Amino acid sequence: MYALVDAVAFYASAEKVFDPAIRSKPVVVLTNNDGCVCAVCPIARRLNIPKFGPYFKVKQLLEQNNVVVRSSNYELYANLSDRMMSVIGRFCDTQHIYSIDESFLHFSGYENVVKDWHTYGHLIRRTVWRETKLPVGVGFGPTPTLAKAANHAAKKLTGFDGVAVINDEASRRAILQRMDCQDVWGIGKRLAKKLKIMNINTAWQLAQQNPKTMRRAFSVVVERTVSELNGLVCLNWDDVRQDKREIYSTRSFGERIYEPTALKTALINHVTIVGKKLRAQKSLAKQLYIFASSSSHEDVFYKKSYMYQFSMPTNDTCVMANAVSEVFEKIYQPGVRFYKCGVGALELTAEQFQQSDLFAPQQDNPKLMGCLDAINTRYGKGMLGLASSKLNDRWHMNRDFLSPQYTTRWRDIPKIKCDL
Repeated sequence: MYALVDAVAFYASAEKVFDPAIRSKPVVVLTNNDGCVCAVCPIARRLNIPKFGPYFKVKQLLEQNNVVVRSSNYELYANLSDRMMSVIGRFCDTQHIYSIDESFLHFSGYENVVKDWHTYGHLIRRTVWRETKLPVGVGFGPTPTLAKAANHAAKKLTGFDGVAVINDEASRRAILQRMDCQDVWGIGKRLAKKLKIMNINTAWQLAQQNPKTMRRAFSVVVERTVSELNGLVCLNWDDVRQDKREIYSTRSFGERIYEPTALKTALINHVTIVGKKLRAQKSLAKQLYIFASSSSHEDVFYKKSYMYQFSMPTNDTCVMANAVSEVFEKIYQPGVRFYKCGVGALELTAEQFQQSDLFAPQQDNPKLMGCLDAINTRYGKGMLGLASSKLNDRWHMNRDFLSPQYTTRWRDIPKIKCDL
């Protein structure tokens, strides 16, 4: 048996852990620079607050309903995630942490220990709540994909109390018939649209398809997903995590910037992030998309972009930084109040299948990049970087609603006063 345990509205729930005064209130969490709503607690959902909508558009609605607004407190979330995963891991013999708020469990030889999976799921929920004050949903199934489907039912479908179990044909059919295709692990919205054209709208209809046919029409991952929906285990934990076809790094500035040096440095910082991600998945980029813009709410909107074509695919940060320097004058415009910039690596190819050009000089320095990544991994993010990427305090994120970092900063440690 497999299980998937994940937190309910994790960011919003994490904000309530050390602040009991807001546990019964609606809470939303904003993205970087307090730009959009990224997390909505169950209480706030009743107000129909749109997720990922711009904050300024819903600000009045939030104020009218006394909604508690928080900036993303990543340090707090990471620490609470570690605590939650540690508790969850005690209930199984194999655990795979899938994301900051999701964990797969595998139970081997538990049939004689666990008589009722539904009861066991509630034991997990109660224990996590008692030790971390984070609400979680638990789904059980004979395959990872069905466990994910059961978890979806536990949290999103009516008739469930935070725990759902798929352990026979009746429960499998009842849940899959109520699930959209896009809610199936590994399918997503884009693929669901293609399936809809084939009149495949629900997870149950997807499960009825011939796996081989789905492989020819889509991919081996979809074939395995169909098999898993029918109870055949054939997916490893990371099989649905395909390499990204594009890698972007973008961010808006805490303050508007005018100076060319500041903008160029910001772009090279994004190149550093993209280069690291490329090397992590062992990919090379044939093209680099570079852009900068003012705010779309300015009287005169300005956006300029450039597509740089490399002579040979690369993942070398220095090579990509040189590309930014080469085209920067085509992007920068004096007098513009720049609000956002970024870079994107496009047309990615696998590093292992790259064929060198006999007549093109090799610009990449794999040993140098390996040393760079090793030092930053060991001593901390940003410990070593390009001199041209020195950060500016004005680029720090706006986090006007930031809660204390209760577990990672000494001055923010909760204080308890006892009156005798």
